[in-house]
Amino acid sequence: MDTSVSRPELLLVADAVAREKTIDREEVLDAMEQAIQKAGRAKYGHDKDIRATIDRRSGEVRLSRWTEAVEVVENEETQIPLHIARKYRPEIQLGEHLVDPLPPIDFGRIAAQTAKQVIVQRVREYERKRQYDEFKDRVGEIVNGTVKRTEYGNLMVEIGSAEALLRRDELIPRESFRNSDRVRAYIYDVRDEPRGPQIFLSRTHPAFLAKLFAQEVPEIYDGIIEIKAVARDPGSRAKMAVISKDSSIDPVGACVGMRGSRVQAVVQELQGEKIDIIPWSPQAATFVVNALAPAEVSKVVMDEEAGRVEVVVPDEQLSLAIGRRGQNVRLASQLTRWDIDILTEAEESERRQEEFRKRTGLFVEALDVDDVIAGLLVTEGFNSIEELAYADMDELSTIEGFDETVADELVRRAEGYIARREEELDARRIELGVTDDVAALGFFTTQMLVTLGEKGVKMLDDLADLAGDELSELLGGDVLDEETANEIIMAARAHWFEDDSAESSEGKEADHV
Repeated sequence: MDTSVSRPELLLVADAVAREKTIDREEVLDAMEQAIQKAGRAKYGHDKDIRATIDRRSGEVRLSRWTEAVEVVENEETQIPLHIARKYRPEIQLGEHLVDPLPPIDFGRIAAQTAKQVIVQRVREYERKRQYDEFKDRVGEIVNGTVKRTEYGNLMVEIGSAEALLRRDELIPRESFRNSDRVRAYIYDVRDEPRGPQIFLSRTHPAFLAKLFAQEVPEIYDGIIEIKAVARDPGSRAKMAVISKDSSIDPVGACVGMRGSRVQAVVQELQGEKIDIIPWSPQAATFVVNALAPAEVSKVVMDEEAGRVEVVVPDEQLSLAIGRRGQNVRLASQLTRWDIDILTEAEESERRQEEFRKRTGLFVEALDVDDVIAGLLVTEGFNSIEELAYADMDELSTIEGFDETVADELVRRAEGYIARREEELDARRIELGVTDDVAALGFFTTQMLVTLGEKGVKMLDDLADLAGDELSELLGGDVLDEETANEIIMAARAHWFEDDSAESSEGKEADHV
């Protein structure tokens, strides 16, 4: 019985499909073998292990049934006991297969249609895999494509043999493309999804602007000039911070180009988007000042813990520093990654005077001194009664107008004020019903204990029932961070475990008796 059939035309079809779909010929032949296998299983039984092979040179098709030799048969369709298998092939070992040739299949209309569907599906899978493998490493590149069609404002862009998506919100405002238009965009994501690889493009991404400059400025491409940060308001304005690794090259001038030729090429591609190119600085304060250009800055106050920076500008520079609809300060904040607050010199002076009055009033009330002495303390940098109480006597007595007697009296009054306040707070704590057990944990100040009592946390169990973020929120995140709050709660819960241990010991003693 002839168990093979020569089909040289299969090789011709495989070559044609491989060329058309730009996939490997071997993958097309694998798809054909799977299609023949499926037809074979439909004829001989879906549970059987039917395999097909196509000779890569002659196109000869062979169909066979594979049966595994095993000790214990779990599936009679695909397995055979080893001792029986050895009757057919004495040298067969455990785990090897008996291969029985089957007669070739005469493809009917339905079988041929099924085989075609399998081949088309497998070829499409190989094509998708090829596209994903081709583009997964191209994230971060600029590509040129042709608009193939528009769907609800989103553009389907043909880039080579693949199709990419340029969503409406990734387009620069007011720009429009029609079918067959050429478009340049940035690949910001490639995902392997069930329906095939999805390639996402953008024209609003900050890195798109950076890549455009890399194409226009050889020094950036060569790595002499580095783009440190980009912030964009697409279609309107952008800021880009640059630094040169060669001190002889001006990074801003190189990016602008002769008569602005380089920057203008990028501006035209971005539909007239104005671009501020500023020098980057490792000094945060200098970088913030540069980022707010063209506005002039008088003073910068940094709060590193909060990630905020307070910028003081001349009164006439306020509108320039803020920009139209807050654009300039918003872009500067994005570029530097600092929250920026803008104040005029007049506002800053008024606020400073108000703080001076408040601190002076605090010392006048707490220490029973006149405005002159209180003002001198504030001028010397004392912000609280605690700072004065723990101040160095020698340092305090060197203040103009003070001597050792005055310094000693001020410290004594500060200590007395703190002691009286502690007594009042402790009395309030007891009045609120906050237990000594909570105070004995040693984590809280008396003021914090009063705050807890006012919020209903009075006993160890009340405290132990809280989560770390809840306790931090009750006292204020600036007073107590979440990590310390979690530590406090675990300490408050310790008596629970001690009680469980005591009950367990009592139970064991009772069992022993």
